[in-house]
Amino acid sequence: MNFLRGVMGGPSAGPQPSGADTIQKLCDRVASSTLLDDRRDAVRALKSLSKKYRLEVGIQAMEHLIHVLQTDRSDSEIIGYALDTLYNVISNDLEEEEQEENSAKQVDDLGSQFTEIFIKQQENVTLLLTLVEEFDFHVRWPGVKLLTSLLKQQGPQVQQIILVSPMGVSRLMDLLADSREVIRNDGVLLLQQLTKSNAAIQKIVAFENAFERLLDIITEEGNSDGGIVVEDCLLLLQNLLKNNNSNQNFFKEGSYIQRMKPWFEVGDDNCGWSAQKVTNLHLMLQLVRVLVSPTNPPGATSSCQKAMFHCGLLQQLCTILMATGVPADILTETINTVSEVIRGCQTNQDYFASVNAPSNPPRPAIVVLLMSMVNERQPFVLRCAVLYCFQCFLYKNQKGQGEIVSTLLPSTIDATGNSVSAGQLLCGGLFSTDSLSNWCAAVALAHALQENATLKEQLLRVQLATSIGNPPVSLLQQCTNILSQGSKVQTRVGLLMLLCTWLSNCSIAVTHFLHNPANVPFLTGQIAENLGEEEQLVQGLCALLLGISIYYNDNSLENYRKEKLKQLIEKRIGRENFIEKLGFISKHELYSRAAQKPQPSFSSPEHMMFDHEFTKLVKELEGVISKAIYKSSEEDKKEEEVKKTLEQHDNIVTHYKKVIREQDQELEELKQRVNTLTSQNEQLQATVTQQVSQIQQHKDQYNLLKVQLGKDTQHHNSHGDTFQMNGIQTEEVSKLKEELEEWKNKHELLQGQLKEKDSVIEKLNSSQLEMGTTEQSSQTSKFGGLEHSNELQKELEMLRSQIQLQSAEISKLQMENQKLQVMNRTADPMLGDSGATAATSSELEGRLEQEIKELKNEVKALSEEKESLKQHLDSSSSTVAILQDEKSKLQREVAESKKEQDDLLVLLADQDQKISALKIKLKDLGVPVEDEDDTESGDQGDEDEDGDEEEQD
Repeated sequence: MNFLRGVMGGPSAGPQPSGADTIQKLCDRVASSTLLDDRRDAVRALKSLSKKYRLEVGIQAMEHLIHVLQTDRSDSEIIGYALDTLYNVISNDLEEEEQEENSAKQVDDLGSQFTEIFIKQQENVTLLLTLVEEFDFHVRWPGVKLLTSLLKQQGPQVQQIILVSPMGVSRLMDLLADSREVIRNDGVLLLQQLTKSNAAIQKIVAFENAFERLLDIITEEGNSDGGIVVEDCLLLLQNLLKNNNSNQNFFKEGSYIQRMKPWFEVGDDNCGWSAQKVTNLHLMLQLVRVLVSPTNPPGATSSCQKAMFHCGLLQQLCTILMATGVPADILTETINTVSEVIRGCQTNQDYFASVNAPSNPPRPAIVVLLMSMVNERQPFVLRCAVLYCFQCFLYKNQKGQGEIVSTLLPSTIDATGNSVSAGQLLCGGLFSTDSLSNWCAAVALAHALQENATLKEQLLRVQLATSIGNPPVSLLQQCTNILSQGSKVQTRVGLLMLLCTWLSNCSIAVTHFLHNPANVPFLTGQIAENLGEEEQLVQGLCALLLGISIYYNDNSLENYRKEKLKQLIEKRIGRENFIEKLGFISKHELYSRAAQKPQPSFSSPEHMMFDHEFTKLVKELEGVISKAIYKSSEEDKKEEEVKKTLEQHDNIVTHYKKVIREQDQELEELKQRVNTLTSQNEQLQATVTQQVSQIQQHKDQYNLLKVQLGKDTQHHNSHGDTFQMNGIQTEEVSKLKEELEEWKNKHELLQGQLKEKDSVIEKLNSSQLEMGTTEQSSQTSKFGGLEHSNELQKELEMLRSQIQLQSAEISKLQMENQKLQVMNRTADPMLGDSGATAATSSELEGRLEQEIKELKNEVKALSEEKESLKQHLDSSSSTVAILQDEKSKLQREVAESKKEQDDLLVLLADQDQKISALKIKLKDLGVPVEDEDDTESGDQGDEDEDGDEEEQD
């Protein structure tokens, strides 16, 4: 112990030992001392020296410290000291004064070397994982810090050891559930290092419920208002989700996207945001972008976009976008996030088009953003973000493209000038003095025309008023005028990209461009000159534009036919020189950068030259233009003939597809009608069944009354019996009257049912007439309607039999009335014997006669109703006969339509054989031909192409 006091700074006589000697003695004490207290004090002394004498302690004491971890696990204090000492040796987090003495490179090398020594024995890492499981704070916390430092120094090697260790990752996941915030927060840092660039560990961590725990921590800490712990959790979430499709799908399926919405709930007072809140919100926006990144699989991105719309996350982001007081970098990142959430998703794009800025009067959010893009006083990164947002809004959005272009057309321009439209802003930016605004507006307008030939033709109608007193010029002519004026390189590059996009795949636009006699000489002059490196890019784009004018030329202008333009290139430029200039585009460094990802990211405005979608166009056209330049006139003619034949065939196929689609729709409608009629028939059958049961009940009641009446007629021999008989007759007559009223109601119901049947038959007649006009694919519905008419005929026969039964019942009631009259007559002499009862019997007789008259009238009315029902039945039977005739006609029409269908199939087979032969000829001529199966089995980004062509046709 006296020795230790000397080491720790106590008074001692003689010369002081050096640091290396002291460390050596301490190591000997750790290795040889039998008392635990002595070893603990020695390790504590090594800990105090490890920061200043890092190299010496690492070289001499590491082996002894590892031995302590293996043998003295029962004492948490010495284990904690040993772990802290190892952390000081391996970690590069040194004091400032030490950093001044040692260079950063030496520090990194030292930590990496000690880490390599420690992990050389994999059992050391496994031992450390076991120690991290201990609940004791003095063991667990330094163990977490040491393991984090090891991962920082030698990440891939330590990751592999932990991955093969049994339950290695699961042990570390328990750190997130620790109630001590220090350990939990350092556990988050440990998992950050563990999940870097290792998809296997990322998946294990995700399926160990990491998303749930991390989102709970973020919520507990206050979301975006939280501290650095929220930042660490967000960084870990990014590690788990970025470029990991499995984890992204798990995150979406677990409904964790919905839990992100509260992150972006920003209040009205947006002043004085803390630096930590800005950082947190920035990372939250980046996390949203990870889920909808254009580099993800299209299906996964689309499902995440839909989930963000349905949970209200997109609406919340648009609220931040239009809010005031939001910091500039957060606003820029929000614009980029909204861009990728709506990119290629029609529902989200439609919603974004409906968002208005909170201004007076309200303006569309797109217009407000475009005002920022063409304003040269706005920050450069903000203008790039707005351009990206506009591009994403128009990506695969023909509806949005049409709305933008419509604001440029003469019929839709607001003559009052009260509101500014998107088209006016784009034109203003296109012809402003700021070259960056020219470039952004040109690229934005090019995206409005992307893969949309109809809008390219409509844009030719746009007229611009250049100055007072001069006639208006077309937008196409104004763009070429600015090109010829020798403006800045950035402006000319933007206009050339717009013109190339506009003219590609649009022969009418090419004709308009060539109609101006100054355009072709200008292009050939630009290409033929030998200019500096800055002008080489413009020369390449001019060559591309001239090549497009040749490739998509329909030879409608005699002076600018394909062959004449090729001869002009051969004389003025030379074919080899032309191809060389065309290659300047794809060889440019800025072209390669722009081709990497859709988002425009430039270090400075001067580097803003190429657009991502334009690089795809160059890649597509560069080869075909080179081939077109070397083709002869005969090959061009053959190619044009083949193209015309293919176009005719495509038109025929498109027509038949349209006919088949219409027939399918008609078939579905007829099926729905048949289902409706079937359900109505079932309802009527149920009603008839119910009526039959009620008639049976009334029959039973009537039979009971007859039995009771027969018994009562046997007791009419005395005056007392006479009064009883009269009383019974009165009651029976009243009951019979009620019965007759009920029968009358039943007849009225049946008559109403017959009317409903008549209406059903009329509907069926009309549906049969409609079915007569359909094509061969509606055969099944026609047979279904005829079968249904047979069922109706059977139902009419059933109703006829029921009416006959009811007429029999009426005749029975008439007989009962006659019996009652006879009984009244026999009762008269009996009533005459008693003078006291004469008045009463006369009154009863008058009542009986009156009621009998009423019954006769009702019976007569029922017989009339019976006659009318018979007439209805006769008309129904005639209707059924008519339907049978129509059935035979429809069968003949079905046979004829089937024959027509066979003829059409034979015609299609002939057309397919002709196409295959023409494709073989095209391939022999060297023309690239896409197979029909290839085009139909493309990726999801090309699924809508066929539907778009049908609509245009």
